[in-house]
Amino acid sequence: MIYEDMSEFVAALPPMQALIGLDLGEKTIGVAVSDSFHSVASPLETVRRKKFGLDAARLTEIIKDRRIGGLVLGLPRNMDGSEGPRCQSTRAFARNFDKLAPLPITFWDERLSTVAAERALLEADTTRKRRAEVIDHVAAGYILQGVLDRMAVLRRQGDQE
Repeated sequence: MIYEDMSEFVAALPPMQALIGLDLGEKTIGVAVSDSFHSVASPLETVRRKKFGLDAARLTEIIKDRRIGGLVLGLPRNMDGSEGPRCQSTRAFARNFDKLAPLPITFWDERLSTVAAERALLEADTTRKRRAEVIDHVAAGYILQGVLDRMAVLRRQGDQE
């Protein structure tokens, strides 16, 4: 099921299962995973895109191996907040993946996630070659961590009510 509302997504998540975050590019998919407490996102790998079926098979394998309970897709909005062709492509990916894997799916605004990832890698003095290898899954980590941070705020608000 695809959720636009973060509160509904959180309510649909099974307890004590990790989340997976994806940064969908034209040539690669950056993959990050969380811990089962939904506190920390860790970059995992970059999947070279082939056909949807092959990409989905690899992602399904990760989901099974890591007991993933929900999926977060970075939504590449334009800087003015509007949605262009890349957002349409991401939403189509979500609809297709939703037919294969019965997990809650949501989107997270990924504007500047790659910039943040690049900055972090530069600060860590990562070589240009290594940055190219890891940038996508580091960006996926930023996307997923944004969702985890939002979930923590929602939990705190729920505790105060």
